[in-house]
Amino acid sequence: EAGGDVLYIEGTLLPDGKGLTLTGQLGEVMQESAKAAQSFIWSHADEFGIDRASFKDYGVHIHVPAGAIPKDGPSAGVTMAVAMTSLYTKNPVRNDTAMTGEITLTGMVLPIGGVKEKVLAARRAGIRRVILPLPNRTDLREIPEQVRAEMEFVFAERIEDVLAAAIPALAERLAIVKTG
Repeated sequence: EAGGDVLYIEGTLLPDGKGLTLTGQLGEVMQESAKAAQSFIWSHADEFGIDRASFKDYGVHIHVPAGAIPKDGPSAGVTMAVAMTSLYTKNPVRNDTAMTGEITLTGMVLPIGGVKEKVLAARRAGIRRVILPLPNRTDLREIPEQVRAEMEFVFAERIEDVLAAAIPALAERLAIVKTG
């Protein structure tokens, strides 16, 4: 991410496909984030209600539009995990929510940089709900009070927090949404 732009992430299942296809001029760190997200989702399929057979039947293609613009960094990891979970569970993602955060193989959501710029970009795009890593909560002080008052922030320690906040159909299953 350039820090001040909203990145849209698209995904589709590939029948008879295997593995993970990434397009949109993604840098090495962003590709690694996608692979970490995939590994976590696949290893916790039962928790999210994903039929393990679907991993054998379908590959995943993740695309980040504006393909002519190079993109890199770890902060789209949670978004890619949400996209993959949505595809495999066939449950839609809230369309009023932006999210950012690095994901680890153990499902932790790590802090990212540029919170102010990312929140302001979401606001410019008409998005009023943002999921952020819990350690970034203190970064909200950098955002003008008027902007904070217009926005809803959800803070996540683990990818399960993000999934519950982003995919309503999983919220009850995971039962762990934290708002602030």
